[in-house]
Amino acid sequence: MKKKYVLLFLAIFLLQHGFSQQMVLKKGTILDALPVNDSVPDTFSLYLPTDFTTEKKWPLLLIFDLEGKEKQALSMFVQAAEQEGYVLVAPRILDSVSLSNSMVKAGKVLNKVMSILPIHRGRVYSAGAASSARFANLVPIFIKNVKGVISIGSSIANTDLLNIKRAFHFIGITNKSDYNFTEMLATKKVLDRFRFPNQVLLYEEQKEWPDISYLKRSMQLFTLSAMAKGFVAKDSAYIDKAFNEDVLKANKLKNSQKLLLAEQYLSEMMSIYGAHKNLDSLRQIQKSIRRDQRFKTMRRTENAAFFKESLLKEDYQYYMEEDVITHNFNNLGWWSYQKSEIDKFISGSNSYEKEMGVRLLGYINALTEDNIDIVRSEALIDEDALALLYMLKTILEPQNFEFYLETITLSAKNEDFGTALFYLEEALKNGFKDADRLYSLEGTALLRITPKFNKLVEQYLKDARYEIIEE
Repeated sequence: MKKKYVLLFLAIFLLQHGFSQQMVLKKGTILDALPVNDSVPDTFSLYLPTDFTTEKKWPLLLIFDLEGKEKQALSMFVQAAEQEGYVLVAPRILDSVSLSNSMVKAGKVLNKVMSILPIHRGRVYSAGAASSARFANLVPIFIKNVKGVISIGSSIANTDLLNIKRAFHFIGITNKSDYNFTEMLATKKVLDRFRFPNQVLLYEEQKEWPDISYLKRSMQLFTLSAMAKGFVAKDSAYIDKAFNEDVLKANKLKNSQKLLLAEQYLSEMMSIYGAHKNLDSLRQIQKSIRRDQRFKTMRRTENAAFFKESLLKEDYQYYMEEDVITHNFNNLGWWSYQKSEIDKFISGSNSYEKEMGVRLLGYINALTEDNIDIVRSEALIDEDALALLYMLKTILEPQNFEFYLETITLSAKNEDFGTALFYLEEALKNGFKDADRLYSLEGTALLRITPKFNKLVEQYLKDARYEIIEE
């Protein structure tokens, strides 16, 4: 039996500060913590497809994860890279590093890889998910050799930075329940206006990470674009296969009465295949969908949901800012009401309002967490503002017990035992069961020995550590 992983011996002699370094690379496996150079501790992960050869130039995908999990992020793209023939590189860049320094690090990794591997200079792209996607979106703006980006669950953070003289190919991947979905659509309109090539791929499952087929399709779109530009030779069989798969997907959406998704998919197809095929048949299908009364009704209903969502988001942003600045604990009741209204959307019969409700809940959670990060990052932490935000999170995520515990700790630190006991009981009512954690909370020593604390633990967990003496 042939071994799946084949050793690739690249005798690379790099003269750095008088030293010679030989690097031995494997095909078909992820190589972790490769050094950028001898004098700087920066590293990167690398994946070479099993059919990699130095006889041709390869497209490169730079994958970013700002939480220090670059190897895991890279692994998500491996199957797609095998199928589409891409080299994968994931620089180690952390969110704690400034944007300018992070870009410098990314540029150094790119230069290193291009100096040791046969990379096609016109086919270098970046990718990331969620917060890391916001960084990946900026890479083509600041590093001229990067020609496109795969952005999972995030739009471009600042479209004011776009330069029409340095257009890049944007591929967004999201679903309609992602709170960034409407921002992704707004970004697409800006990119269309600036004539940047772009596609938005929508997956239907409510999960953070898309199916591998969407990652494969993203790489496929870059390859089709490279063929259109003449960077690589046109492969008629490859184009026909991709086109036929897309036609089947569009017809499947149309036949299952997912007319909005079908019409959007056809629009993206025409932006992709215009340089390769006659698209008159696709245009006729799209026109027939747009004339369909059911499509028009769906579009009106969805637009109404978009409009309602935009108004609610403005309210949430305004009141969040006001409440944090003024420490308006009295407004927690209003937030609780908003959460109940969102729950009604999610449990309702209107599918577009269901999606809207999920997006709104995600939006408030992200807004709250952003404010928590801002308050925590200040030299002098505003503990009242922090307490308010922790309390809001218990309303938004009643089963996430970390914020109950944070509220208990902060309240006990300020000797506000009444608030601490209230949130202790709320956590216990919602199912918190870790008594050991309760009795080891930082800053709660005085609270833990009070009869009321132990009575609550005994009532819900039957595990009080201190004797309860009733006066």
